Amino acid sequence: MSRLNVSTKTLVVQPIIALAILSSSAAVYAGFNHQSWDNLLNKHVTMTNGGKASVVNYAGMQADKSKLASYLEATSKVSQAEFNRWSKNEQLAFLINVYNAGTVDLVLTKYPNIKSIKDIGGLFGSPWKQEFIPLLGKTRSLDDIEHNLIRGSKRYNDPRIHFAVNCASIGCPALQDDAFTGRGLDSQLEQATAKFLSDGSRNNFKGNTLRVSPIFKWYKSDFESNWRGTKNLEGFLGRYSSSLGMNKAQTADLNQGKIKISYTDYNWNLNKK
Repeated sequence: MSRLNVSTKTLVVQPIIALAILSSSAAVYAGFNHQSWDNLLNKHVTMTNGGKASVVNYAGMQADKSKLASYLEATSKVSQAEFNRWSKNEQLAFLINVYNAGTVDLVLTKYPNIKSIKDIGGLFGSPWKQEFIPLLGKTRSLDDIEHNLIRGSKRYNDPRIHFAVNCASIGCPALQDDAFTGRGLDSQLEQATAKFLSDGSRNNFKGNTLRVSPIFKWYKSDFESNWRGTKNLEGFLGRYSSSLGMNKAQTADLNQGKIKISYTDYNWNLNKK
């Protein structure tokens, strides 16, 4: 009788323990909830030119500064150990969102008395080198997040991040009106890249010359990093030839190095509404 009782209890308890373990595991690997940042983007970012660009209502962001501060405070509490347990996509989405939220936060320190984010750095400083974002155990700059945590780690090796991180400028790829998520990251990056390249004011093909954003000059090595088998800039641009308005023959010429690549000007004026 006693043996039957023990066996019955075991049968009852084991599923409960298993369920608890699964629930705990799901919580650990769920990543970070970016809903509050998503709400701010939905409310204060307006996509323009068919989604190829965007403008930010910084006055509205200023009015909601406490919500932005709460989001950044929450992200600052994520430990390195917790971050390490997330998937690559969860990690990268997290870093991109923190970078973009940090950029807005930095602009608000001087808004409305600036015409460009570059005004924040002054003559001898750089807004991107200011250390003001508590993240993963350190107070970091925007440069640290982008060039060390995202690019420098070589963990993510995805050149499309350049169309996701936003520098608060008209020349920069659009600040999206929703937050990046681990689950949707690949499609979000793909859409952001295609939309940016289809913007004729920043990337265009005419005659035998392809004029593209200087982003491709500044970070050329990222586009030659063998991402999905792409080993040179021509190959990367060729993947998005339809967005650039190129036909199959022109794309073939591009891949064979027969198309001249030059660079457009970059507009550093604030992307304000």
